[in-house]
Amino acid sequence: MSYNLLKGKRGIIFGALDENSIAWKTAERVHEEGGTFVLTNAPIAMRMGQIDVLAKKTGSEIIPADATSEEDLANLVAKATEILGGKLDFVLHSIGMSVNVRKGRKYTDEKYDFTAKGWDVSALSFHKVMQTLYKADAMNEWGSIVALTYMAAQRTFPDYNDMADNKAYLESVARSFGYFYGKEKKVRVNTISQSPTPTTAGQGVKGFDGFISYAEKMSPLGNATAQDCADYTITLFSDLTKKVTMQNLFHDGGFSNTGVSQEVIEYFSK
Repeated sequence: MSYNLLKGKRGIIFGALDENSIAWKTAERVHEEGGTFVLTNAPIAMRMGQIDVLAKKTGSEIIPADATSEEDLANLVAKATEILGGKLDFVLHSIGMSVNVRKGRKYTDEKYDFTAKGWDVSALSFHKVMQTLYKADAMNEWGSIVALTYMAAQRTFPDYNDMADNKAYLESVARSFGYFYGKEKKVRVNTISQSPTPTTAGQGVKGFDGFISYAEKMSPLGNATAQDCADYTITLFSDLTKKVTMQNLFHDGGFSNTGVSQEVIEYFSK
């Protein structure tokens, strides 16, 4: 169902890879709600995914960009505002990657070159994106910037590895940059702490199926899906949330506030 929540609004969506990704689902919902946008991803990720299909479906253009490159980001922002015909109203940062996880390195045996690369891609890139937008004065007043995170930033999930540190840094960037962006430009910055979701990236974490099943048993409303997250994200892009900023918003069916569920008690009482 469409409510025209984003009619006339323009933006950039980072990280759409395939139809399983939250960014992909969000792009579809933004399109349904009347918003226009450019799609972007790193060139290597674009070769792995089907972003061309999404672009055609939503009538969007694609601008390849490495989110760790200030030069690429400056080019992206300049071209996006030119293509869309003005300043931006929303940006989605849906980027995360751990080389240590991909290479099977344990948290107690990190290769720090891998750590630095993962941190740059997953967290520092969020600062780089916002700094680029800020310096170019590319966001309209009351615009909204959202990044996706996970509760491993607050609680320990052993196999989430250094991605937990990356997410903690990401959330800190949202608060810190959110202060300056709100004070000086009236732009909102928030993170969404999503349920474990079977995206292509998420499934690369060891024991991910266990994460999902445990969270499902713990959450009073069950896990939030990628589609659910897309619905939530567009509310943050809309004018209905103009005074929400610098928040880490849990979107997890109640998992984050549940100590233990009856299902879990019964499972361990067998």
